[in-house]
Amino acid sequence: MKPAPFEFARPASLAEALEVLAANPDAKVLAGGQSLVPLLSMRLASPRMVVDINGISELAYVRSDDDGVHVGALARHADVESDADACRTQPLLCIALRQVAHQTVRNRGTTVGSIVHADAAAEMPAVLSLLGGRVTAVSSSGSRDVAAADLYVGPMESALRHDEIAVEAFFPAIAEQSGVAFDEVSRRRGDYALCGVAALVQLSGAQVVSVRAGYLAVCEVPTVVDLTAGVPDGSLAGRNLDDAADLALAALDPVTDIHATAAYRRQLVRALTRRVVAAAHQHGLARAGEGAR
Repeated sequence: MKPAPFEFARPASLAEALEVLAANPDAKVLAGGQSLVPLLSMRLASPRMVVDINGISELAYVRSDDDGVHVGALARHADVESDADACRTQPLLCIALRQVAHQTVRNRGTTVGSIVHADAAAEMPAVLSLLGGRVTAVSSSGSRDVAAADLYVGPMESALRHDEIAVEAFFPAIAEQSGVAFDEVSRRRGDYALCGVAALVQLSGAQVVSVRAGYLAVCEVPTVVDLTAGVPDGSLAGRNLDDAADLALAALDPVTDIHATAAYRRQLVRALTRRVVAAAHQHGLARAGEGAR
């Protein structure tokens, strides 16, 4: 199919883009286009105007500092994935990005665009939610920071207003004595996940202090679950990994769709929770060992 007719604008500055958005409540912002263009082609979205922000070069950045990684609205997935400082500052970001579709998609698709597209089957919304990151949104009336916990309000629906552009996503740096891991299951490499899990484990020495996991392609919005109660003795030995998986299943309400049944997703939640939490624990121990040298 071809998209429904729409007007097209390619502003040369952020201020110009915000003016266009303010005057066109039905407009959609185009950055990488890897999510929007298919929706337009299938006529699942029919905006009256598409605002292409690719001419605003100052939004194409990846910057890292002691606090975390700042990703501009035009930074491609590949830019973030290949940025050594970003991968060192928050390894989970780059680990998960390697699972996003295929290289050709990562070369064009933008990390911020994926986040605000609000697809619960995408990797970046789950990662941002688990890490407690945020998005900076600007409009002609000012700017505001939207925490990941407040960003996703429904299936494919974010808290951004029609006149706002998400200009940056912020991913907090990995803390000392902590580890991260990510894994997902899909029908074919590069397809949308049937279930994905990101885990963050905090340690004190060899003891587990906290365990949190973010889930994608399970519920209608990215969902984070605190699994710490599953490891009351600070160990992942014995039944503790099973107990952590039970906690995840109790907190989640997997959906059935054309890709997988809820029952199958529950099985994937159990298996991946065990695997990814254990991997995050090992990552944390390895980081602690490197720091002791």
